[in-house]
Amino acid sequence: MNAFGKAALTSLMPCSPMIDQHSPRKVHLVPITSVDKDLTHLTMTVVADFPAPLTRLWDAYADPRQIERFWGPPEWPATFTRHDLYPGGRSEYYMTGPDGDRSHGYWEFTSVQQGHSFEVIDGFAAENGQPNQEMPSMRMVFTFEETSTGSRLTNTTFFNSLKEMEQLVSMGMEEGATAAMGQIDEVLEDLTSFAADRALTAQMLSPTQVRISRIIRGAPQQVWNAHHDPELLTRWLLGPEGWKFTDCQVANAVDQTFRYAWADANGENGFALTGEVRESDPPHREVFTESMEDWDGPPTLNEQTLTAVKEGTLLTLVITYATEEQRDTVLATGMTDGMETSYARLETELLSAA
Repeated sequence: MNAFGKAALTSLMPCSPMIDQHSPRKVHLVPITSVDKDLTHLTMTVVADFPAPLTRLWDAYADPRQIERFWGPPEWPATFTRHDLYPGGRSEYYMTGPDGDRSHGYWEFTSVQQGHSFEVIDGFAAENGQPNQEMPSMRMVFTFEETSTGSRLTNTTFFNSLKEMEQLVSMGMEEGATAAMGQIDEVLEDLTSFAADRALTAQMLSPTQVRISRIIRGAPQQVWNAHHDPELLTRWLLGPEGWKFTDCQVANAVDQTFRYAWADANGENGFALTGEVRESDPPHREVFTESMEDWDGPPTLNEQTLTAVKEGTLLTLVITYATEEQRDTVLATGMTDGMETSYARLETELLSAA
């Protein structure tokens, strides 16, 4: 189901307060090459052409920062809190309506052909991201191909029944597809906001959630190894110049714990981070807790995803804090500056040599 139909169907669902993290978006009128509704095979196929390279169009769908700028219709902008573009991966998102109403959805990736196509089960979700069994779900296939003028996207939705198809089409799915695709051009034209040479960015997704994003020049497997091989890890995860590891205990499987400790050049001002792995799907995704040793406070929940893009690997780290106060306290320490220094070192001293 496209996002417009989902927004329409949930206009009477319970709502949550709106978090305004989106700036107003200009809508481009993009000519849709064709819209074909096949009542026999219960499908709706939308074809659209874009004056952008194939890799640029693919990356717009691979990057949660980009897809959330066009997936929802203009009146219902989307926020992706999870986006795992690999077979077996999952995306979780919500769209926020004009009055603060929220419609939650999910994708389950059943197939991914890097740079060419992906297939998902698309459905409604509860606020916790779990599927809403009382609402319909359907299969969607996205196909990307190069053309003489740029690239083409073909999106085919497979419905479960004629009744369901007629209901959703009558509620505006075709108009929603046009509105959503009308926003893609502006994202594709932006060659700076998501470039590989841009430093780490931190986006507030909610009062307790932050999304860290950075493209690292290297393959996902290389970046994964650099996070899990102690010999590699101690060469780049150092923060400011002069700091060094005093302990590096790596966790490589679910339920294993890690401990990283550092001290400055004089062996002073030491601190340590500890945590436990909750989920692991190499080399794509890892979920783990993290807390500062001897610090009186609950641990954070960190969800790290590595996604292949044209210029390397998009590292996305969603950090969930117990409270807004905890979030602000941690960010005020200069955490993101230290992370950027380390990621830059990972690129220049480790991956560039490889």
